[in-house]
Amino acid sequence: MNPNPRQMTLLSEVHAQGSVTVELLADKLGVTLQTVRRDVQRLADEGLLTRFHGGVRVPSSTVENIAYRQREILNAVGKARIAKAVAAAVPNGCSLILNIGTTTEAIARELLQHTGLRVITNNLNVAAILSANPNAEVIVVGGVVRGRDQGIVGEAAVDFIRQFKVDIGLIGISAIEPDGSLRDFDYREVKVSQTIISHAREVWVAADSSKFKRPAMVEVAQLSQIDRLFSEALPPEPFMHLLNEAQVRFELAAP
Repeated sequence: MNPNPRQMTLLSEVHAQGSVTVELLADKLGVTLQTVRRDVQRLADEGLLTRFHGGVRVPSSTVENIAYRQREILNAVGKARIAKAVAAAVPNGCSLILNIGTTTEAIARELLQHTGLRVITNNLNVAAILSANPNAEVIVVGGVVRGRDQGIVGEAAVDFIRQFKVDIGLIGISAIEPDGSLRDFDYREVKVSQTIISHAREVWVAADSSKFKRPAMVEVAQLSQIDRLFSEALPPEPFMHLLNEAQVRFELAAP
């Protein structure tokens, strides 16, 4: 499905709050309860939301991410804002590693006008996007290709990345928990992300607001291991405190 603007607003509200009653959503959107229930049912059928009696919440599995096509449309407007902010901060003539994720793919689209880039990626979608930039050299990591999202994972990918030291390691993440840990679902993907972090002079994380307080099983890193975090909204407590404590520069993407 392609959610309409009202449904996108509904999704954003649920992800901002964690869980919301149908009555509050109807009041927020200025529509009837019946309209909200129809929207919620459709979004739940697509796996974008989980219903409970009287309300709706974000999917909360710690062991499995939601499907790639669903992630593509989830908070697409927020991801586009983040992508523009990240691209504006990336200088021409630098080296980067971009990992797996729909947010990093949005960033790749915003880098098409940059010059002198050398980009290493374990994301075939990112490679395909940036190959259209004649002023960027794209290096694709070797390894096992995950069919569901075109990500490359495994020990071969880790060994390949270890050859490099780049200016910016730019990673998307599935979850940021209140203990300050960055988390994901696939331990093979996590190993690649950890290698990117250790082979970058600066580490930037791009995470839309739905990632805060979301649970996931495997720890990628702690906030203290990153330098900048880009998001389209101010995170809820205790994250600003944690970011300040870890001396992470928070970048709020402008509307």
